Amino acid sequence: MDLSRKEFIKKSMLATAGLSNGLTKYANSRTHSGEEIIKLRQNRNSGIKISVFSKHLQWMNYEEMAKASAQMGFDGVDLTVRPGGHVLPENADTDLPKAVEAVRNQGLEVYTISTAIADPEDKSNKRLLELASQLGIKHYRMGWFNYDDQWSIAENLNQFKIRLQKLAELNEQYGIYGDYQNHSGTSFGAAVWDEWTVLHAINSPWIGSQYDIRHATVEGGQSWPVGLKAMHPYIGTLDIKDFHWGKAGDSWQIKNVPLGQGQVNFDQYFKLLKQYDVRVPITIHNEYDLGGAQHGNSIISIPGKQVLDALQSDLMTLQKWLEKAQLVK
Repeated sequence: MDLSRKEFIKKSMLATAGLSNGLTKYANSRTHSGEEIIKLRQNRNSGIKISVFSKHLQWMNYEEMAKASAQMGFDGVDLTVRPGGHVLPENADTDLPKAVEAVRNQGLEVYTISTAIADPEDKSNKRLLELASQLGIKHYRMGWFNYDDQWSIAENLNQFKIRLQKLAELNEQYGIYGDYQNHSGTSFGAAVWDEWTVLHAINSPWIGSQYDIRHATVEGGQSWPVGLKAMHPYIGTLDIKDFHWGKAGDSWQIKNVPLGQGQVNFDQYFKLLKQYDVRVPITIHNEYDLGGAQHGNSIISIPGKQVLDALQSDLMTLQKWLEKAQLVK
């Protein structure tokens, strides 16, 4: 081994150690005791409730969406409160209370909202968290973080840590849990281990994971159970969907499909959720072809009933799986 390679390894180890020490220092500086963190996480682990993703119902107004969701048999609605969403962030002060009221008038609940929140310094993000908390919403899914290719992995993780720890402090201030979705691709969290590294070190009950088994399977193949074992203490919400790989010409591509028609090993997945006692709100993502509803279009190209039938079919499939796994009574 030449000297330059020795120096490279030495510097890499020092950088990694610096990241670990910095993250641990933050974790140890928190005022929560271990018992308090466990209790707060147990409060978050409050039971499985299934929500429809309002992204797929953006062709309806709030009242129509809420009524249809109740008729399909959902427990709640995961509202999109983001650019292009059902509730536009700039109109949240007036529209989010209207949407929440419409949902609750149908006997349903808003267990979580899906947002683009990623910057803890943005005043509009702070206002949205304050408003959501005032409305009694307990969880929000945040936006994604992208790696900067000009920085090392350790430097990137340190920057993600800084943002997430600040968001955790905001969440604690407003009494709302933030969940980061692992999404396949090259963003932070796709590999799962990078997200675990930061969450484990921050060790705050106010920031966690929206675990996505579809994306974990895309990236993890057969190793996803190891990632789930690491991540399960930090899971605040779940989202669920299915896929399979297919060949188009000379390339392999991901095709989203209804639940149970793809290659996600749901039988093993739900057995592990039962083993780890993960009982948190679930949102179904219906990302397969629904005439544009899968993309959140306000105008769709197929009959609305066809969309609703598909959403209800996935709901019934999920309910059967949960009952089989004895995750619901």
